[in-house]
Amino acid sequence: MKFEIFIGLRYLMAKRKQTFISLITWISIGGVALGVMALIVVLSVMTGMQNELRDKILGTYSHIVILKVGGRALESENIVDKVKQHPDVLAAANYIYKEVLVSSSIRSTGAIIRGVDPAKEGAVTKVGQYITSGSIDDLLRTFKDGEFERDGIILGDELAAHLGINVGENVNLLSPQGRQTAMGSIPKLKKFRIVGLFHSGMYEYDSGMAIISIKAAQDFFEMEGKITGVEVKVNDLYTANITAKELTETLGPPYYARDWMEMNESLFVALKLEKIGIFVILALIILVAAFNIVSTMIMVVMEKGRDIAILRTMGATKNNILRIFFMEGAIIGLVGTLAGNIFGYIFCLLLDRYQFIRLPADIYPAATLAVEMNISDFVLVSVCSVLITLLSAIYPAWNASRLDPAEALRYE
Repeated sequence: MKFEIFIGLRYLMAKRKQTFISLITWISIGGVALGVMALIVVLSVMTGMQNELRDKILGTYSHIVILKVGGRALESENIVDKVKQHPDVLAAANYIYKEVLVSSSIRSTGAIIRGVDPAKEGAVTKVGQYITSGSIDDLLRTFKDGEFERDGIILGDELAAHLGINVGENVNLLSPQGRQTAMGSIPKLKKFRIVGLFHSGMYEYDSGMAIISIKAAQDFFEMEGKITGVEVKVNDLYTANITAKELTETLGPPYYARDWMEMNESLFVALKLEKIGIFVILALIILVAAFNIVSTMIMVVMEKGRDIAILRTMGATKNNILRIFFMEGAIIGLVGTLAGNIFGYIFCLLLDRYQFIRLPADIYPAATLAVEMNISDFVLVSVCSVLITLLSAIYPAWNASRLDPAEALRYE
């Protein structure tokens, strides 16, 4: 095998009069390297953005939620205690989830109200870590406003900016589910004191969510002793679907559990399909480079016809000739793949460190491109690249092995 590798390397190093062939060889290597680099960078960015989105969602919401069939309110007693008995459950807390109209003296907008237990919320979500002004414990306080007592509320920073209000000011909440009277349902209006702002990095949450204490939520929505559901944090978020099924079986009807993957299934499926589609499209770059390898090797075979004939007359077999030119194509593929891996890794490091590509916050869940390099992506891209380049080397190598020495030397 050393003989074939030695000859293959010599043929790649063109003489001065065959500089054009050498240039095409370098173009072929560059094409493979460019395709591998593009694939690695894009896959790393897609993986990073997917994980960033997952972390943002799980930072605001829990791994699993326990709900009641038909969207009915739950009785808050005993549910949390039953859920905590599962060995994979780390923490559980009651919550209330409602839609309201939030208004200030300037404008109004729709928003989601989350009623949480400030003492337990930190164990199931990262909402407390996202608070930039104030503290989640301030939700337990009440504030004097003349003769009225105001409960505290924490707004998303984008929502507060849209309403033109800040910490220390009052905001109005209007619930369509008000009191029933002889004239019908009357919406309920109540003022809350802004005690803090939060920034999750997800524009959808920061511009459309507000947090109050579960006690204030029960009072405002007239849900005394009732909750929307139970938030659950589990030991392994990737097995949350299994834990959710087990909790559903344990609690029995009318309760059921939904995990984070099920609640955001369409989003993550779309990201996965997008990642596959981009992989297929960018793999065409490597395929184009493979055609360069084919053309380069065919030209080398034509130029080295006399050398092949001499090797055959000196005892080289057809298999020896085939391996020589197959090795030549393999070397181009391996060098290009290695170079693409190195440049792709360097580019991903630079992109992750300096974050020189900015994204609009109102469209994407992150301000910059998130990068996460996985060894599996590098292996997958490298294997595909090497296989494509090896397949492209088969025909020229086979064509060289079929060359008749007498025909090659007839006109020499």
